Formats: sequence, C-alpha cells, structure tokens
Amino acid sequence: MVRATPFLLVLFLALGAHGLSTQKCNLVGRWVNDLGSNMTITTMDENGDFFGTYNTSVSAAQQKVLPSLMLGSQRLPIKEKDITFGFTVHWSFSDSITVFTGQCFVDEDGKEILKTMWLLRSRVENIKNDWKATR
Repeated sequence: MVRATPFLLVLFLALGAHGLSTQKCNLVGRWVNDLGSNMTITTMDENGDFFGTYNTSVSAAQQKVLPSLMLGSQRLPIKEKDITFGFTVHWSFSDSITVFTGQCFVDEDGKEILKTMWLLRSRVENIKNDWKATR
C-alpha cells in the first residue's frame, strides 16, 4: 500500500495538470480574424500599452487598403488568464477611426482566442450628417 500512494499522487498530478492550466493570454504577435483581417502587436510596455499595425480585409473606402497604425492597452495587473483590452486604429487610407474592445480567452486546449466589438467613426462634412458618421 505504501508504494501505491506515490503512484496515485503522480497519476493525479498528471491527469489534473491539464485542468489547472495557468497559461495567460499574450497579445504580442500576429492575429487573424475569420474575415482575413490581421493585426500584429509588436510592442507592449510594462504599463500594458501596446503598439502595432492592423490590416483590414473589409473596407468601404475607395482608396487602396494599407496597413494602419494601432495603439492599445490591456488591463493591468493581470490577475486572471483571460484579459480585457482595447485598441484604436487610425486608418491610413481613409478619414475614419475605429475603436475595438475585447477579451482574450485561453480555451481548454491552450489556444488563445480574441473576442472583440468595434465602433467606426467616419468624418462627415457637417453636423447635419452626424447621424451617418458612426457604424
């Protein structure tokens, strides 16, 4: 019976390790959404502020779509593995800005998934057209 106890403990630790994953989301890197748009977060500082580029595959603009500057921030301190964040994209090919807010999740297999919502503001000629400026 003495020999079985260490074996059961090792077996429990091996089986339970998957469920006790402490992997946290790391936003730095390249992300691609289901429509083919992608962002690359190149730098994150100690305050949780990050920088990078966003390249959309969906646009109503008449100009050629180009990668655009992205600035954001994640919630600090990171106490949980699934962090919240937000970022702004100033489109280099149009006169609009989009803000995104979201959360990064780590699924059971350790895969990081970003879930976001966005709000786009386009420039309009005058205040009478304000109603059509936000999507």
